[in-house]
Amino acid sequence: MSATNEPVIFLLSDSVGETAEFVVRAASSQFNGGDAHIRRIPYVDDRKTIRETVEAAAEVGGMIAFTMVVTDLRKYLKEEAERHNVPVVDIMGPMLKGLSTLYGRSPKREPGLVRKLDEDYFRKVEAIEFAVKYDDGKDPRGLLRADVILIGVSRTSKTPLSMYLAHKRLKVANVPLVPEVEAPEELFRVPAERCIGLTIDPDQLNEIRRERLKSLGLTSRANYANMERILQELDYAEQVMKRIGCPILDVSNKAVEETANIILEMLRKGGGHA
Repeated sequence: MSATNEPVIFLLSDSVGETAEFVVRAASSQFNGGDAHIRRIPYVDDRKTIRETVEAAAEVGGMIAFTMVVTDLRKYLKEEAERHNVPVVDIMGPMLKGLSTLYGRSPKREPGLVRKLDEDYFRKVEAIEFAVKYDDGKDPRGLLRADVILIGVSRTSKTPLSMYLAHKRLKVANVPLVPEVEAPEELFRVPAERCIGLTIDPDQLNEIRRERLKSLGLTSRANYANMERILQELDYAEQVMKRIGCPILDVSNKAVEETANIILEMLRKGGGHA
């Protein structure tokens, strides 16, 4: 027992050790308030750290709890703890054993997977927030930070594509191209392969825009759905895309998922026309 008469509990983990600490504090709270001196040792990946921790625990009459998954290190810890007569608790072991039975296969035994999953989740959230913030050309400054920039006339699925790709952890910005509005200068400062132009068949775009106007309770004779206007917009957009030198993707008759998968493949290959 330590000089303060508080139990000393050493937490060994091949990751941060938060799981072990949470479990130990929850369990120790069942013993008169759970006063305990907890020493967390994270990112354990060698025998020397294990040996020194076991010796320290033996010296103060403490115990060890661990969440390591590497078989060799787990075995070594248990052997050292037994040799020094130090109580040791395997927090992850029983759960891994139970899940092995449930899944019908052995665990990966790879350290830090929970942390990697957390990082993956936060990257996805960050990408979604980015797509919302830089949707529809709201702030051209975001173009310089984007992994992908989608450009095209209205109703070429730029926003749904941005959100779909954001769920793949890509930071996506999109910019509508309108003849009366000068294209942001940032478009010409980013690498061309990071910018993807979206084009569409004029007749299909006309039908899409007519339906859009109908849903808004507006007449389909509005300039927005006028074929001459549509051809003008598509021509202007093509001129901008050629100035940039970016890949151009025809989204006619393509679902968002199909277009997104083509874009992902284009990015993997470093750009190109489709």
